[in-house]
Amino acid sequence: MERLDRKYRILQAIIDDYILTALPVGSRTISRKYEQKLSSATIRNEMSDLEELGYLDSPHTSAGRIPSYKAYRLYVDQMLTPAALSAEEKAFIGQCFDRRAHQVEELSVRIAKALSSMTHYTTAVMTSSPRSEQELSHLQLVPVSDKRALLILVTRSGSVRQSVLELRSGIEPDELYTVSRILSQWLSGLRLSELPARLAELAGRAPGGVDAVVQAMSAQQSEETASDVATLVVGGRSNLLNFPEYSDVDKARSLLSVLETREKVVSLLSNRGEMEISVRIGPETGMEETKDCSIVSASYRMNDGRVNTIGLIGPTRMQYGRVLAVLGQVGRSLTELLDSDDGGR
Repeated sequence: MERLDRKYRILQAIIDDYILTALPVGSRTISRKYEQKLSSATIRNEMSDLEELGYLDSPHTSAGRIPSYKAYRLYVDQMLTPAALSAEEKAFIGQCFDRRAHQVEELSVRIAKALSSMTHYTTAVMTSSPRSEQELSHLQLVPVSDKRALLILVTRSGSVRQSVLELRSGIEPDELYTVSRILSQWLSGLRLSELPARLAELAGRAPGGVDAVVQAMSAQQSEETASDVATLVVGGRSNLLNFPEYSDVDKARSLLSVLETREKVVSLLSNRGEMEISVRIGPETGMEETKDCSIVSASYRMNDGRVNTIGLIGPTRMQYGRVLAVLGQVGRSLTELLDSDDGGR
């Protein structure tokens, strides 16, 4: 048992040192900084055993060792203690949850900026809400064929929905622009759940081509307002370029391509319910481009049914203890905000 404990201590020391330095760790470093009572020879033997067990890798250019994905998994699951945040850091997070930030988008932007600034990682904040509660900003009609048009609905949260309308009579492309402008003026500010009733009121009363579009929209709205939409804000995309892991231009470009693609970022965030934290390391992220990254995400359920998922994306040598402490403080600040809202009702 003592020998096993010693292995774990040495493995933890290697991981801690590598997280800080990004340099392969040798036996002398462990002996000098962490295990002064053990000889370098003893530590080398233990490191060889850890390598055989799959917890350490040997870079070709150095005699030192670096942690494997398996080591980080063990570290997170069994060795990790969340770091302590300072009073200033807690206050900084609390400022994001000012009750004056009524809009979900504003709150998401604040959180993304604050956490990317604190951790120097990339932060993604996703809020899922019922599509029916989204407010329409404007719409656009694009001609597809003589009696078909592409309808583009843009909500105030920035989500976009597209569908093809089957028109009873043909409309000239120039007329579609005018119809788009008129309907945007009439319908802007309505929740998507309110559209069917409003369209029913307008049907048969609108002029010419406007009525043809109203009739087509009315026929399809009832079945398209039930699903959910996700609002996504990403902060600190370029932060990852400051880590030596991404000094390779092709590797950095590949990662940035993922972070610039909304669908891929959404798929990286796991939305698992109330206050659940997920840590995915390397290949566990599910994408080839992020196999050298770790993603720590937490989901928080709001009083109105929305689910906020906050994810921090960084190298596998992420400061996991600090990240978990930050997400924990976010959860406490959000709880305080929700409690204060309940108290004011």
